[in-house]
Amino acid sequence: QVQLVESGGGSVQAGGSLRLSCVVSAVNTGNYCMGWFRQAPGKEREPVAALYSDDTRRYADSVKGRFTISRDNSKATLYLQMSSLRPEDTAMYYCASKGFQCLPYGAGLPPAYEYKDWGQGTQVTVSS
Repeated sequence: QVQLVESGGGSVQAGGSLRLSCVVSAVNTGNYCMGWFRQAPGKEREPVAALYSDDTRRYADSVKGRFTISRDNSKATLYLQMSSLRPEDTAMYYCASKGFQCLPYGAGLPPAYEYKDWGQGTQVTVSS
């Protein structure tokens, strides 16, 4: 059974930085494909970043150059480093795991339905 727990959210002024963490608890996790999503009120959940089993990274155009996804396997933790934050980044942020290894495919980010396990979310609020 897999459990994901996010932390690191909070309130920050525009231009500031936050680092989100996602601790993965599982008997056997492996180097699974992982991702970060966000959802603002009244909007659909959208992919923000993906980290593949070969450590390839992909980002949504809206965050490219500002966000960095990474993992520390020794700590079983996924990270999302966010800098140059903007008010439009305000959302609930979720980490997710596909539950298996994968490599990049297609042109965009994997959609939410491709992920099996989810955290409960951590709120990020960016003020102007």
